[in-house]
Amino acid sequence: MKGQSGGNTQQAKFQALCSALRPDLLRFAFWLSRDRALAEDVVQESLLRAWKAQDALLDERAAKPWLLTIIRREYARTFERKRLPTVDIDELVAREEPSLALGENQDLAEVRRAMFSLAQEYREPLLLQVLMGYTTAEIAAELGLSQPAVLTRLFRARHQLRAILGEDAQLDPQP
Repeated sequence: MKGQSGGNTQQAKFQALCSALRPDLLRFAFWLSRDRALAEDVVQESLLRAWKAQDALLDERAAKPWLLTIIRREYARTFERKRLPTVDIDELVAREEPSLALGENQDLAEVRRAMFSLAQEYREPLLLQVLMGYTTAEIAAELGLSQPAVLTRLFRARHQLRAILGEDAQLDPQP
């Protein structure tokens, strides 16, 4: 019984930790998917996987990066399992489909497209810094890089974004 009581305490602690991190996890999943329902599903599945593997988490301070990694992998798994329906664009244009005229905030869509066009080695550190508020030390630990390498990648990512978005990147300070 004593061991079980300790296990219940550990489980309660893990559950509290996951609950505290859930808003950040959901924001990350939503940024990846751009679909609130899918983001909720991914976070739910990820938390279930984390619950089953909670013994693998040795340091509570590493919980956030650990959970973000699980979310990234779970999001990728959704495309292994799910085949999205395709739409014939030419047919929609021929029918003058009204949904073609709908659009989201143009600036946001443009920045998002620009970010997704970056190579993963630049996109991921930028995403962790801008969206998740990670420090360069946390990004370095998450990605297995040195802090100078992270700073270089962040600089190059911003430089490339400015160039893609048509801003003058020549005025950027050097890293």
